[in-house]
Amino acid sequence: MMHMTFYWGKEVTILIDSWKTDSWTSYLLSLLACLLVAAFYQYLENRRLRLKLISSAKPSPTPQIETPLLQSKFTGDGAKLGVKLAGAILFGVNAAIGYLLMLAIMSFNGGVFLAIVVGLSIGYFFFRKEGEEDISLIVDNSCACA
Repeated sequence: MMHMTFYWGKEVTILIDSWKTDSWTSYLLSLLACLLVAAFYQYLENRRLRLKLISSAKPSPTPQIETPLLQSKFTGDGAKLGVKLAGAILFGVNAAIGYLLMLAIMSFNGGVFLAIVVGLSIGYFFFRKEGEEDISLIVDNSCACA
């Protein structure tokens, strides 16, 4: 029977039937896994924001020096398409992780909820930089747990 209210206890099913905890060791390892995935979510969101910033950067007004041997093979439309494809892949992976985190919280276990919230906070602390809050308002976001 699935819980429909928050409960505290070591017996929880997270996401799939085979991920059940029945001892304190398996429960604490599962909470650690949830915490690490939540922090990784923030890391990927940071990478996606940086990619978005790089792709939207305007060229500098200073004159460019011709260096054909040092130029990237990907310039012009090919580079824009590659960056857009990489951004789309990052967006999809980040959306999937975000929704899996949301579904894990829907196990209604208090420990899982706290582990994910703490993981998101730790990830935000370590992977987000000063001034990125303004950027995140502009950039599209797939999940509520950004």
